[in-house]
Amino acid sequence: MYGEDVMAGDWRRRKVIPEVEAETDLVVEDADSGFCGAVVGFELGAVVLEDRFGKRRNFPLTPAAFLLDGQVVTLIRPAPKQQPGRQRRVTASGSIAVDDVKARVAKASRIWVEGIHDAALVERIWGDDLRIEGIVVEPLDGIDDLAGAVREFGPSRTRRLGVLVDHLVAGSKESRIVAAVKDPNVLVTGHPYVDVWQAVKPERVGLRAWPVIPPGRPWKEGVCEAVGVRQPADMWRRILASVSSYKDVETPLINSMERLIDFVTVLDD
Repeated sequence: MYGEDVMAGDWRRRKVIPEVEAETDLVVEDADSGFCGAVVGFELGAVVLEDRFGKRRNFPLTPAAFLLDGQVVTLIRPAPKQQPGRQRRVTASGSIAVDDVKARVAKASRIWVEGIHDAALVERIWGDDLRIEGIVVEPLDGIDDLAGAVREFGPSRTRRLGVLVDHLVAGSKESRIVAAVKDPNVLVTGHPYVDVWQAVKPERVGLRAWPVIPPGRPWKEGVCEAVGVRQPADMWRRILASVSSYKDVETPLINSMERLIDFVTVLDD
């Protein structure tokens, strides 16, 4: 149970930050390091910038992390472009769809998420991509014994494990649990939201912002009460129905899932 929005104290969230597509050759500056360069590509969910001396660095697509002409912006992946005279189908995640290819037999590597709502949202956006790669997403019943579950899974170079964690912020209970997982064949990523519900853009479900729930009140029940919905199950159906692509969820969730997918598939032929 958590109270105020975990990102409420971040100055970057106090005003609307414009989203800008990171088109090739767009020149931006990383707000933290001051590194300035042109966009030359993407790797592992990060944008690759090249400065005027030819030096390249990778930067996560973190909200409000870049400056464009002196203005704070959030960089996002460009929408796939269609070839002239040819229609290209894309998946909900923004990937180019591969037609006439059957889903692969499930591989040993896995992606774990915290619950069935997380699994359903991941399936809604990345399901097509994961079936092509043969990666199964499994919901956990909480992460309190994550280290023990990882040991039981037995990760290896050919049996990698990715874990998506809710509310993974500095100083949280989740951050302490994750710190105990040190296997090089395991990647744990997360998002700052109290629950995966909050990773869905509020305007998609008709809200200006997600309600701030006071300490001591279960978050989902508090949201339902604030918006006039009787049961969390009803609210969840409303949320899931509002999501049709990656554009309907917040950037931290997108970045985390792309890193996990890259991690568990990087050893493929």
